[in-house]
Amino acid sequence: MSILVCGALAYDTLFSFHGRFDSQILPDQLHKISTTFLAPTMRREFGGMAGNIAYSLCLLGEKPIVMGVVGEDFEPYRQHLKRVGVDDRFIRLIRKQYTPQCFGIADKDGNQLMAFHPGAMDFATENHVSDIADPIELAILSPGGYTAFIQHSRELAAAGIPFIFDPGQELPLLSRDEIHEIVELASYVAINDYESELMRERAGLTVDELRKKVKALIVTRGSKGAEIYVGDTVHLIPRVQMPIKPVDPMGCGDAFRAGLLWGISRGIDWKITGRLANVIGAIKVT
Repeated sequence: MSILVCGALAYDTLFSFHGRFDSQILPDQLHKISTTFLAPTMRREFGGMAGNIAYSLCLLGEKPIVMGVVGEDFEPYRQHLKRVGVDDRFIRLIRKQYTPQCFGIADKDGNQLMAFHPGAMDFATENHVSDIADPIELAILSPGGYTAFIQHSRELAAAGIPFIFDPGQELPLLSRDEIHEIVELASYVAINDYESELMRERAGLTVDELRKKVKALIVTRGSKGAEIYVGDTVHLIPRVQMPIKPVDPMGCGDAFRAGLLWGISRGIDWKITGRLANVIGAIKVT
């Protein structure tokens, strides 16, 4: 039995500007802004929630199946995933397209400017859960294109595959009715504290209401740990006390979700599963 990871694979190109944005941006000239930020440091990373989750699952000994769409520049990323054991048979290559790309620059105060190019993601609806003949015991639905997100939630439910609804940055794009529909189809919901407030605002679903609709509701609270709601029980998962200072929080939530999938697929106690997920997330941060 396999774990299926649905969502985006992307390249993240990150720059660091050693000054402050407001030193080069004139507030009264925002309507005709034209400036360049010198970025002495740059790094390019393999990203996208599906890629990140699958990578961490492999480090835990799994061989997850990834379903996503990529462009003609994907080959280095594909080799990176295959080296750790990811099943890439259902990563669809779209000709004459780029793999989704995120470009970001941060100043010394931590302010960020981001640009995202969806590229091949616009063709994500060409993938179907029914294409996968392998027996799937559990899936996670992470952001990978608005239309495909809804399509794949319905396909997973129709196939009888339990899945985690992990809305992430897709959440603001979903309507009230769409959020309610996917929650009803999902077995689990995994959100962070900001997304829990957004869920309440956009769909009128409070934490207490969400927990009644799924087998488990997982809410991460950053440095405060996490909460796992199962029926009338709330498991408080404490933060991990790490002797090493945090280095980079990007991808922490994805690593956490890999721990969730690993624990759920093995029927491990929720408190242990939550602690494992927190440890994996903390390792990523440090």
